[in-house]
Amino acid sequence: MVEYTKPWMSIRQQVAQLQGRGLIVDDEAAAEQLLEEVGYYRLTGYLYPSRQSERLTDDRGRALTRVLSAYRPNTHLEHAAALIAFDRALRLHVLEAVERIEVSLRTQVGYILGQTSAFAHLDERVFTPAFTASSVDPGTGALTSRHAEWMRRVDERRASSKEAFVEHFRRKYDDQMPIWALTEILELGHLARLYRGLQNDLATRIAHHYAVPSKTILASWIASTNYVRNVAAHQARLFNRKLVDAPTRPKNDAVPVLAHLRDDGAPKQDFGLYNSLAVIAYLLRSIDGSGDWTRRLKELVATFPSVPHLGIDSMGFPNGWTQLELWNTNRSN
Repeated sequence: MVEYTKPWMSIRQQVAQLQGRGLIVDDEAAAEQLLEEVGYYRLTGYLYPSRQSERLTDDRGRALTRVLSAYRPNTHLEHAAALIAFDRALRLHVLEAVERIEVSLRTQVGYILGQTSAFAHLDERVFTPAFTASSVDPGTGALTSRHAEWMRRVDERRASSKEAFVEHFRRKYDDQMPIWALTEILELGHLARLYRGLQNDLATRIAHHYAVPSKTILASWIASTNYVRNVAAHQARLFNRKLVDAPTRPKNDAVPVLAHLRDDGAPKQDFGLYNSLAVIAYLLRSIDGSGDWTRRLKELVATFPSVPHLGIDSMGFPNGWTQLELWNTNRSN
């Protein structure tokens, strides 16, 4: 392990270091203000695509690319500032959509499981054997299950909740909450784990509510949406992020308006935010059909800053994307 020995640098020294690496700083006072606001590593994260690189060949003859510390010619600090502002607006727009998806999913899970039993979340018959099967916790040595772990997290959330309706169930019903009430305190991550554990017939009913053909696809879309939500909610860089949880792309035109995600020229499934934005737009269309969010997303993407060597393809947007049916129709059509 290499010992870290780099010294602390003042804001002015940070500006000087960036300038020494080829970054053009037209207004040093503005540069210092930006660094004070967002920090060195956040700022340079937005500048990363503008760094120079070189091609190498390793001992096995494989071609490699090494990213250098110097910036490409004509790289200005203002480019990073503009990308930071764009990314902030994009995160807020995504969080608006995720809120609506999360609230709708809470409602549908509570409504459909509630038809089985008021306490369906406690009934092992509602879940797959893999979700309820016992296993040894490697940390404690105790027997547990995915269902038990899910219940533990939900119980912790319920115990810490200050909502009036939770307090009502706590006092009057000894903390017993029916599934249609319990879902109101669940975050998207809780819902994602619960949904993956459901029996296929129940999960498919929920999927069909959103015009999604299968449990497998919707489970992937929920997980991907939750990943994007976590990135946005923690103010991390979103616009050109590689997706750790990439959404499954439906095969065989199962969802015609998303068929373009599998085109020969489409980016890899985990590359580019576009795949998740397309899934989010589709889910929203199934929820209310208004198309307002997609319209405003098109307007937002049109404001992507003019930065050398970087365009909306860095987010995975295909050529002519605004003309695709997904971005120009709604459920009422």
